[in-house]
Amino acid sequence: MAGAAEDLKVLGTKQSMFTQRVVWALKLKGVEYEFIEEDLVHKSSLLLALNPVHKKVPVLVHDGKPIAESKIILEYLDETWKERPLLPEDPRERANVRFWAAFIDDKLMEASKKAFVSTGDDRAKAMESTMEGLKLLEQELQGKKYFSGDEGIGYFDIVAGWIAYWLQFIEEIGGFKVMESTKFPCLDAWIKNFLQVPSVKQSLPSPDKLLNVFGAIRMAMQNEII
Repeated sequence: MAGAAEDLKVLGTKQSMFTQRVVWALKLKGVEYEFIEEDLVHKSSLLLALNPVHKKVPVLVHDGKPIAESKIILEYLDETWKERPLLPEDPRERANVRFWAAFIDDKLMEASKKAFVSTGDDRAKAMESTMEGLKLLEQELQGKKYFSGDEGIGYFDIVAGWIAYWLQFIEEIGGFKVMESTKFPCLDAWIKNFLQVPSVKQSLPSPDKLLNVFGAIRMAMQNEII
């Protein structure tokens, strides 16, 4: 049974790829919730109270109790609302999906961040690492419409979702290119399919807002270097 909006809140920002993971999952499951937009420059006392350790979004608040970190929230949602499962039932398949989710966040995302902030040889190495990661995902997608299979997106796709939309803005502001349709045709097809999923499509932030966000991040990093 879906939770009522007053029982379930999400603290986040619409531009955040991590917040959107939670939003997509809730929409897929048909769960009602209240969205509380946070200002990450001037963090609210509510956010600091609910997530005092990391002080980051997203935070899910269910019956007054907070849960932080996007992948943990996804698993909590899947265990609490059984409709439209995100993770496979088979324990080995679930373990495999968790492995790839960790790889996406810990390896691929970190490599793309390094490419975004670095220059010269360091950037070239980071770009190479990013493309190696994309190649592994390309292989994992062989013969499938989505990472989770042909029937629809799941946990794996949701965690990888930043590649489908946010990566292009990271590339543009960072001045590099790693995602090319000719090199990664399966990923390119997945991106097109993923972005057409209604729960995803209706929640995406505007390109202008993301360009502004990543532009501000890039400028702040350059000022720190100077």
